[in-house]
Amino acid sequence: MLLRQLRVGVATLLKTAVHRRSSAAITAQHSNCRFCFHSAKVATIATDDRQLAQIDEEVAKLLALKAKLQGLDGGGAEPGNKNITLKTPKGTRDYGPESMALRQRIFDKVIAVFKKHGAETIDTPVFELKEVLTGKYGEDSKLIYDLKDQGGEILALRYDLTVPFARFVGMGNVFNIRRYHIAKVYRRDNPAMTKGRYREFYQCDFDIAGTYDPMLPDAECVKVVAEILAELDIGEFVVKLNHRKLLDGMFEACGVPADKFRTICSSVDKLDKTPWDEVRKEMIDEKGLDGAIADKIGEFVRLSGGVDLVDKLAADENLKNIKSAVEGIEDMRLLLQYCAVFGLQDQIIFDLSLARGLDYYTGVIYEAVLKSEPAPAAPAPKTNGTKSKAKQQEEEVSVGSVAGGGRYDNLVGMFNPKRKQVPCVGVSIGVERIFSILEAKAQQEKIRTTEIQVYVASAHKGLHLKRMELLGKLWDAGFKAEHSYKQNPKLLAQLQYCEENQIPYAIVLGDGELARGVVKLREITSRKEEEIAVDGLAEELRKRLTV
Repeated sequence: MLLRQLRVGVATLLKTAVHRRSSAAITAQHSNCRFCFHSAKVATIATDDRQLAQIDEEVAKLLALKAKLQGLDGGGAEPGNKNITLKTPKGTRDYGPESMALRQRIFDKVIAVFKKHGAETIDTPVFELKEVLTGKYGEDSKLIYDLKDQGGEILALRYDLTVPFARFVGMGNVFNIRRYHIAKVYRRDNPAMTKGRYREFYQCDFDIAGTYDPMLPDAECVKVVAEILAELDIGEFVVKLNHRKLLDGMFEACGVPADKFRTICSSVDKLDKTPWDEVRKEMIDEKGLDGAIADKIGEFVRLSGGVDLVDKLAADENLKNIKSAVEGIEDMRLLLQYCAVFGLQDQIIFDLSLARGLDYYTGVIYEAVLKSEPAPAAPAPKTNGTKSKAKQQEEEVSVGSVAGGGRYDNLVGMFNPKRKQVPCVGVSIGVERIFSILEAKAQQEKIRTTEIQVYVASAHKGLHLKRMELLGKLWDAGFKAEHSYKQNPKLLAQLQYCEENQIPYAIVLGDGELARGVVKLREITSRKEEEIAVDGLAEELRKRLTV
């Protein structure tokens, strides 16, 4: 009965949507209209349950006619002929050759540090089963990109690289690994392009998985962050340190109900960009926390320092009897000691306002921020917004944290068939935010987008075959070389091309020189030329390029 009603409804909808004629017109013209003929036929047959198959056939014919009518109305026009507004999706952008060259420099420096610390790389799918990702990110779970049902699997785009790594370790029964992973992740966040915050962006992760003595891997992760930021030369920075166990102990001492620990932690996590008064209001009005308890939290989260703060917390009567707080304090004492051994004492600070809202952290947490951010940042893509100039400039010089991470000892067990835990600690470099800073610095700098070492030029006509012959030999010898795609280019145009593209050397071919078995080797910056024997050209080039 329901199937019959649906089919009759389809026929009626088709009749209404596609063939917009009045009933009088239909009566007058039905004999000349194939569409009307089939519509009438459906209406007659639809009342007979024994002929449902025939209805399907007539509906199919109606759909075919509808497609033809759409074609007559312009609906079948080629997509390229339509007037559409071309743009990248919200929270994404294109990267031209200069931007990509700069990004590659950043990646190369980051990877060099990762490899210096003995890391090996892996890769994981860009999408995961949704159940793998859900429940791991606290209040940020709403930012996960869901995908439609794909053959019975409910999938989602990866939110970060940490949960897929934990799944990789748990599924593969990997019990120790030091790995790095550079790949794109996706978040339905409110994008802020000038701050380096996108919906599609790269993460550069370094993680150490395995059971080791306390704080040794954690201190190395802090060292990795410091080395990368120093290598990238983006300005003075500080790495904030805290401990999740200490935070939980602090909440317990203040009287926060245990079931509110994570949600209050998410509120504290906003203190890097939101005043305490607003965070306090959120705790009370939105999360139902008592005002007196919020005030006690406020006294703690205003504290920062070094070993002196560790001593102060260790002597606090409210924390002494709370096991998690004591464990966190002792871990912090050891971490600060190890960081000092690595020479990081001037680049770290123990900051109780650092929370990091992700649910999977269980121990040390850290976040790197710039002490003074460079200005101005790169101009953002044009938008339809109406922000004031002052507000726009404020956003242009603010990029937030540039690295963050922590310890997550209980995540791998969620993905291991035997629920075996593998302790992990890691860090993620905010490469997009770093890129936004370095892109701004490079506005006045000409960035090389290729690595061409030598350009093969001709001094006059008729030498393109000789150019190609020499070019092939240079490629075979391992040189990065190119020439003009014109048979008879002007010499001046070829040399100007070398200057514009910062190619260090040009080989100039001429009939007279070739007859003597030599070519001219020109240094582009100084414009000095020297005749070099063709047979010894590769050796001479290699010697000059390695100086």
